[in-house]
Amino acid sequence: MNKKKSMKVSLSIAIFMLFSCFLKAQENFPLPIGEGNEPVTSGKFEPTWQSLSQYEVPDWFRNAKFGIWAHWGPQCQPERGDWYARGMYEEEHDYYKWHVDHYGHPSKVGFKDVIHDWKAENWDPDKLVALYKRAGAQYFFAMANHHDNLDLWDSKYQEWNSVRVGPKKDIINGWSKAAKKQGLPFGLSVHAAHASMWYETAQGTDKSGEFKDIPYDGKLTKADGKGTWWEGLDPQELYAQNHGLSKKGWNWEWQDKSSWPSQAYCEKFYNRTMDLINLYNPDLLYFDDTALPLYPVSDAGLKIAAHYYNHNMKTHDNKLEAVLFGKILSDKQKECLVWDVERGAPDKPQEKAWQTCTCIGDWHYNRRVYDENRYKSAESVIRALVDIVSKNGNLLLNIPVRGDGTIDDKEVVVLEGITAWMDVNKESIFDTRPWKLYGEGPAADASNPINSQGFNEGKIKYSAKDIRYNQKGNVLYATVMGKPTENILLKSLAKKEETGKIKKIELLGSKEKISWKQEVDSLVIIKPKSIPNNIAVVFKIVMK
Repeated sequence: MNKKKSMKVSLSIAIFMLFSCFLKAQENFPLPIGEGNEPVTSGKFEPTWQSLSQYEVPDWFRNAKFGIWAHWGPQCQPERGDWYARGMYEEEHDYYKWHVDHYGHPSKVGFKDVIHDWKAENWDPDKLVALYKRAGAQYFFAMANHHDNLDLWDSKYQEWNSVRVGPKKDIINGWSKAAKKQGLPFGLSVHAAHASMWYETAQGTDKSGEFKDIPYDGKLTKADGKGTWWEGLDPQELYAQNHGLSKKGWNWEWQDKSSWPSQAYCEKFYNRTMDLINLYNPDLLYFDDTALPLYPVSDAGLKIAAHYYNHNMKTHDNKLEAVLFGKILSDKQKECLVWDVERGAPDKPQEKAWQTCTCIGDWHYNRRVYDENRYKSAESVIRALVDIVSKNGNLLLNIPVRGDGTIDDKEVVVLEGITAWMDVNKESIFDTRPWKLYGEGPAADASNPINSQGFNEGKIKYSAKDIRYNQKGNVLYATVMGKPTENILLKSLAKKEETGKIKKIELLGSKEKISWKQEVDSLVIIKPKSIPNNIAVVFKIVMK
């Protein structure tokens, strides 16, 4: 062996040993889930990143492209928007002022009492899920819990659940049955891993005024409930504030050790989530966490992931059909689960299937969005969907639900607009795959990088100069992201690009014969006399 080759071998061995040490380090957690908790189903997957990297995204999800989400829970009851249960304990926050006016001071009336006020009295899951399917949804998501820590099913491990308090209904069971009735894969989102830190504002006090220095209700105990509506319940099982404040405040990444939850908290979260999986066998499971919940403080997330995959295989004839999502994933972690991008999309196509999650308004219902006409339009939703699909992604769209379980008339209008477009153009979305080029035009040339977990939506404006591509067999779909006012030029299909011969071109939603000519520098499609919609016009290009 020559010296140069020997150095290469030594370097390879060193890299392998370093990677092995890295993997081993990943399995040494400060707060591991111990024996006596819900067992991990045995099977192909072990609770390590290396084992989870065997994962392959099922074809059904890649074909589905579009899902609808009911991001619904007790924080929708006040109709003020996102993170109400945290903001209501911040004296300078708009939520605090509104809460004092409508419920009372948070030293006397806390978020536990908002839960008590939530009745979901007009909720009709069959009606809603049927409406979502009619709009083209190929899967349906329900929220199982949020950072407010209330479980929305008959939870074996959380006494603060929607069967025992609030609406006194098994919300997840209702959604599950409705999804099954419509033949839609059922997804569940889990957000409660950060509740112990997220609720820390409930430990505060007013800095001035009548209630100065009087503690909010975040530190109440079971004994304090005597003679109240919540007698017998322990507020610490909800608020999880039997600890001091984190030294550095809000910290999503668990970088500050003072924000770490307790061993008992980790184990309770783990058991709650395992119970949820075992009860409802979700087809999709979404974690509102970087990588996996409680990682790298605990191995809870890795164990839940391994259990979820193995459990799914046992219920699907040993074939893995499950889809698991995480945020801010490394390239290695993208081998193990599906990357979810919040309110945004990568500006370039992705090799692996991924998903955008977004909302037409706030995540939790906000009456002000309705009053101020701030919902996303069907036009913006469809154009985002087309762009996402061209980049090998799926779109999960939240339609905010009011506290009473209904959606409002303006949300229905958005859904009707999506439905009308889908009725004509859905073949260009479902069951497709990315083409060699995702698109062309001004928006394709613009840089729009992701910030953290996403948050770059709405920064790019589309026009009829922007084209997005995807394909199905010998059919190429070219979608114009606006209403054409002149001939359409597709440079990616120029003769010089050698993309193959074109047999015919059709315009979806029109019986008009389309005239076209493939020239050296572009495919020229003569502007049709009639344009079937003003949102996104789809040309179906059949190749020989």
